[in-house]
Amino acid sequence: MKLYVISGLGADFKVLEKINFPENLEVVFLDWLIPENKEDFHHYVERMAARVDDSEPFALLGYSFGGLIVQEIDKIKSAEKVVIMGSIKSDKEKSRFIKFGEMSRITKYLPQSMFNVKSAAIYSVARNIVDPKNPKLMEYFTVRDQYYLKWGIEKVSDWKFEENPKVIQILGSKDIVFPVKYSKPDYVVQNGTHLFPATKPKQVSKILNEIFK
Repeated sequence: MKLYVISGLGADFKVLEKINFPENLEVVFLDWLIPENKEDFHHYVERMAARVDDSEPFALLGYSFGGLIVQEIDKIKSAEKVVIMGSIKSDKEKSRFIKFGEMSRITKYLPQSMFNVKSAAIYSVARNIVDPKNPKLMEYFTVRDQYYLKWGIEKVSDWKFEENPKVIQILGSKDIVFPVKYSKPDYVVQNGTHLFPATKPKQVSKILNEIFK
């Protein structure tokens, strides 16, 4: 069975490269598409979903923002299993920080130039939120289009979704982006920050083997 995988916002497959995926799966990584100017979120999801072959059984796995996307894709093309890592199952699981962004709509008013990952300020904020002890943080984030980054952060803040019982959720116990206390995950990666797929690959590999055994 094919497993279609979508990484986190701005991230490529490098975040997940240390994971040993179950041997019975054919892993297909879906690169991020750059959103069109003022593109509707559901139209964007449809473009991402177009690359999923639903003529045969398949599964979906999404990390962080990719977790939101795979849940939306499942509404268009139903998967056998939907797994999310470092992500949330509904808007009710948003942290206070994200809810503030949603209520204030502050991201919409920030200049696009602020979303330059080469900026020291952006790096500092991202590192403190995602994984303050990981000096190689930006090596994982290779999709650096400023419009895409701002658009993606807006979509996380605005996301509305009713929990789907099919979704299997894996969270890190020390994730600050999507804190475990706001969710009831199926699996918890001990001492895992938001970057746990890269820093705790053995734990993640074991969990995925249990899910897809």
